[in-house]
Amino acid sequence: MINKKINSVHEAVEGIKDGMTLMLGGFGLCGIPENSIAELVRLGVKNLTCISNNAGVDDFGLGLLLQGRQIKKMISSYVGENDEFERQMLSGELEVELTPQGTLAEKCRAAQAGFTAFYTPAGYGTEVAEGKEYREFNGKMHILEKAYEADFAFVKAWKGDEAGNLIFKGTARNFNPNMCGAATITVAEVEELVPAGELDPNQIHIPGIFVQRIFQGETYEKRIEQRTVRQR
Repeated sequence: MINKKINSVHEAVEGIKDGMTLMLGGFGLCGIPENSIAELVRLGVKNLTCISNNAGVDDFGLGLLLQGRQIKKMISSYVGENDEFERQMLSGELEVELTPQGTLAEKCRAAQAGFTAFYTPAGYGTEVAEGKEYREFNGKMHILEKAYEADFAFVKAWKGDEAGNLIFKGTARNFNPNMCGAATITVAEVEELVPAGELDPNQIHIPGIFVQRIFQGETYEKRIEQRTVRQR
């Protein structure tokens, strides 16, 4: 029986070194690998390149790594909720590569599927296309985007089994599935970990072949990034 279970978050980050490239799932603060990020903070690794849709907020998510100056470069799409991110970017402390959201997702998925590159119309004629090859398809210009290359991918799922099969819940099914298998090592943290064979095969979103390590997270704060209520 295949068993990819590890006993703790400490084992999850084994092999992480300064200067590595990491993928981190989540959208805003939804579905982020909270336990893994906290362990990366504790580990103190530096000069990281982080691929993530956004950079958390000042005191949560990837914002914690930014506080410790552990990130050298952010490859992101939306970064509007993090003041420290803005400060480091404008001061030149942080290298930033902004990418259209769909392109970012597809560059992860391409890496997962084993494709080296793909053409997309998104970004043609803008700064995004500078220095990139382009071609015309069906009367529309496309630019060539290369798949990401990452050392580790950290994702968060609702439920998983010891063989690495994953089920995502609600909006947490965002960038997490695309990042599974898109790096040399994929680490999945889950809210509930069950023995292999207990998950309904028809409900599984990501098969275990895309996951190398899986563990059950201890606690999840699950913050709300912006809470808006209506006056009655």
